[in-house]
Amino acid sequence: MPPFRTLALWIALVAASGAIAYGLTLARFPAALLLGPMIAAIAFGVGGSRLHVPKRGFQASQAMIGCLVAHAVTGQIAQTLLDDGLLIVAVVLVTVAASGFVGWMLTRLRILPGTTAAWGSSPGGASAMVAMAEDFGADPRLVAFMQYVRVAAVVFSASLAARLLMAEPAAGAAAVAESEGVTSVLATLAVAVVGAVGALALRVPAGAQIGPMVLGSVLHATGVARMALPLPILELAYACIGWYVGLRFTRETLRLTFTALPGILTATFAVIALCAGWAWVLTLLLPIDLLTAVLATSPGGLDSVAIIAVGSQADVSFVLAVQTLRLFVVLITGPLLAKWISRSAPGGTAS
Repeated sequence: MPPFRTLALWIALVAASGAIAYGLTLARFPAALLLGPMIAAIAFGVGGSRLHVPKRGFQASQAMIGCLVAHAVTGQIAQTLLDDGLLIVAVVLVTVAASGFVGWMLTRLRILPGTTAAWGSSPGGASAMVAMAEDFGADPRLVAFMQYVRVAAVVFSASLAARLLMAEPAAGAAAVAESEGVTSVLATLAVAVVGAVGALALRVPAGAQIGPMVLGSVLHATGVARMALPLPILELAYACIGWYVGLRFTRETLRLTFTALPGILTATFAVIALCAGWAWVLTLLLPIDLLTAVLATSPGGLDSVAIIAVGSQADVSFVLAVQTLRLFVVLITGPLLAKWISRSAPGGTAS
């Protein structure tokens, strides 16, 4: 693509993203700065723009969100795990089981091939699921499309739920941009770099976000470092994540997955509905509000749910404790679940 055309398309995408985000902000939607770019990027991707966000840019954005979460939870995730550990594990297992059940049904009904249905319906770790899917006989293009349809649907549904369940707009992410001075900003950027590079070197799942989140939480909670990020940096991080997901929806992937699209949409909304039902049950078992329960049980992804949680009135500690634990459980159980689903498929072969 000629450089001038690429530049023109990026300018148009930024303008469209800003316009949509502004409208969503006026409508008091949390995570409007994530939703707006994602909606615009889906339109540009399907329209054949062929734009893409470099992987390094996406990882840098995840690191910023990790620092955002670190500021919000201030080390409370560990305490939350200790206080409600058994129920959090139950929440994670029920969410994973619901996704496994949907994948199994898609296979039994011959809507999607066995391992493709298993990997595509996994509730979290979209990038990791796509990377591992091909090694287990699944179609990576179909898995990628299923995963990012799920991510987009979760962002839209969770944002809508947050908008309906919030009594009034929360300060949320803006709190991170409070004036803390140059030292705090530089310390936060150092945490983002060290945490992300270290976690990625150790091959931690979603390490670009989890590394800064863990390191920043410890330093912020103990008073060693003050976490602060200027609002423009956060806005750019939100936009990059929205563009990264939205631009995955291209004309080519739609054409490749056209016949499987009804099954993909069925799987996506079935998982979301099952998780929402479990969220309501959770409010009867724990002293948490429905918004916190919905965000905690929503089937991924970690970065987008974190943005919505921090920008709403949810209990961020509980939401992130559940989401982080589920990510690791999904990555551990994914291969086993995929094998079981493919073996239980009619004919018993993976495809």
